[in-house]
Amino acid sequence: MRTVEITARLLFGRPLPGSVGEWRRVVHIFEVPAGNTLPERLTALCGTSFGPGELESLGRPTGMPCESCLRRVATH
Repeated sequence: MRTVEITARLLFGRPLPGSVGEWRRVVHIFEVPAGNTLPERLTALCGTSFGPGELESLGRPTGMPCESCLRRVATH
């Protein structure tokens, strides 16, 4: 059996209520940037970018996931 080390830290967030239709408020996955300093805009693994005040931060994965983010999380 091959052991795989996971080194990436991940953040979970979704668009704030009222910013998009409820069906589009999926949970996106973000890789924590080096140095733990958040940039002006965060880009999810699926490529969707969010600016300040556009995301609800989640402490854990909960709710409907972004399927594109899920497909890409295994490659990070």
